[in-house]
Amino acid sequence: MSSGSAGHVTRSTGRPEYETAGRGPARTFLRTADGVPVDAAYTPGRGTSETAPDGLAVVVAHGFTGDLERPHVRRAADAFAQYGAVVTFSFRGHGASGGHSTVGDREVLDLDAAVRWARELGHTRVATVGFSMGGSVVLRQAAARNAAVVAEHRGRTEARTEAHAGALTATTVDAVVAVSAPARWYYRGTAPMRRLHWLVTRPVGRAVGRYGLRTRIHHRDWDPVPASPVESVPLIAPTPLLIVHGDRDGYFPLDHPRMLAEAAGDGAELWLEHGMGHAENAADDALLHRIGHWTAAHTAAHTN
Repeated sequence: MSSGSAGHVTRSTGRPEYETAGRGPARTFLRTADGVPVDAAYTPGRGTSETAPDGLAVVVAHGFTGDLERPHVRRAADAFAQYGAVVTFSFRGHGASGGHSTVGDREVLDLDAAVRWARELGHTRVATVGFSMGGSVVLRQAAARNAAVVAEHRGRTEARTEAHAGALTATTVDAVVAVSAPARWYYRGTAPMRRLHWLVTRPVGRAVGRYGLRTRIHHRDWDPVPASPVESVPLIAPTPLLIVHGDRDGYFPLDHPRMLAEAAGDGAELWLEHGMGHAENAADDALLHRIGHWTAAHTAAHTN
């Protein structure tokens, strides 16, 4: 892997195996601000004027234990490709990417590298769509950018930001969608979340993650603890924000999306989906197309 500046494309002799010139499909490794190689793929859009080479790009951030090749991630990418080009990637510690998962902390750097790649490819509008852990990451990445603007104009920050995570200067996004995202850290109120904490915090759990779930999890605790999603969302405006959550989510009950929406004030739209479970696995095709339509409409309005 050759070295490169944060977020810029770097080539590798290992997987992925293909990369094409121009605006055709591409597969490459990106290098994050802290030097982690991230497996990423680019799919040109199809079907509408939004899919022009300089039009909308949707960057998809998967959930914990996912990766860009998982069927539900590919299904989401296929749906969003009707509205713009799509960038998918595997978070650190997942799939072919390097490093170890920090379960939502330094993953903001992975997302930022993918957003920057979309910008480098010429896309004038970029939306991020994150699921579960990826939902928390898209919220924090967008907030980090606006927190930096606040700091520049006021000479100080008004919330804990991501300076500890590799001195992130986040790349601008034009719309943010968080699906099944948590509002706060260390939530153990449901059985699936208690199992997840066992997976992350115990050596035997991390072994199960590595060999059973193809996810390499970092053994260190967060230090410092990053700003939570609910602390981050007030900093996202005026960027359009959509919060999507199922009323049958087995991981995070409805107080999580409601807390996020309340913290965002008038800066967010909240969709509570009847009968929906958790994250990309539970998002049906109709919902994915509604999200795609929302991103196309709101990025156009935000940049005009």
